[in-house]
Amino acid sequence: MVRSLWTAATGMIAQQTNVDTIANNLANVNTVGYKAEVAEFKSLLYQTLQAKTTSANGEEKPIGAQVGLGVRNSAITSIFKDGNIYQSENDFAFALSGKGFFAVKGEDDNTYYTRNGNFGIAISNNGLALTDSDGRPVLDTNGKEIVFNKNLVATDIVVDEEGAFHYPDKDGKLQPLNVTIGVYQFNNPAGLDKMGDSLYAQTNASGEVINEAKAKDITKSKLMHGYLEGSSVQVADEMVNLIVAQRAYEMNSKAIQASDEMLQQANQLRR
Repeated sequence: MVRSLWTAATGMIAQQTNVDTIANNLANVNTVGYKAEVAEFKSLLYQTLQAKTTSANGEEKPIGAQVGLGVRNSAITSIFKDGNIYQSENDFAFALSGKGFFAVKGEDDNTYYTRNGNFGIAISNNGLALTDSDGRPVLDTNGKEIVFNKNLVATDIVVDEEGAFHYPDKDGKLQPLNVTIGVYQFNNPAGLDKMGDSLYAQTNASGEVINEAKAKDITKSKLMHGYLEGSSVQVADEMVNLIVAQRAYEMNSKAIQASDEMLQQANQLRR
């Protein structure tokens, strides 16, 4: 069987995954805290047609003859660069600039990490809980759920530039609530497992979580209250990448068509 049929087929499959990745980026162009993803490729096995030391006259050759057998997707990598920052009217909106993540507690009691800081106050049996848009509790610098006394007025809770919460006393003076929103880092954020809902899970590839409030010798993230971080997707770049991927897909389909025509010519030789 002609190798080019299978080789071009791997190219079409790989480019389809590339288009899927680009489509996902464009679909999340307005998702808060979303990080653009890039499909990466690697070549498949090579078949040796002629060794370096082989020639028709038995002489040594400096270069052999190897033919590639196609391509496959090696990874889909999230690019963790800061998105555009824009102002929000939400009193509990937070944006991060840098390598940090917010931490939330999932329904399975596991900790997940996100760059989506569009939080709010939910009324629970324990009091007023700071949660994400899906009701998952946000964690503080000690890894505990952020819960305020149920007698407090949510609209009167104030957050400073460090993410610490305060509440006015009877005289109107702000008093600390001894709660600070947690920010965490990873040595290899690209190794985090994407869970959907803008959540990431820690893996062996990402390394151990680093608590910015307790770690030393790290560059801490900048927390901005009253702002949100937009998606890092650049529409113009994605459209260019889409055109390139589409042309690559077409060229691989042309290679299959050419291989098919070659097989037709070979079949007709016996007639």
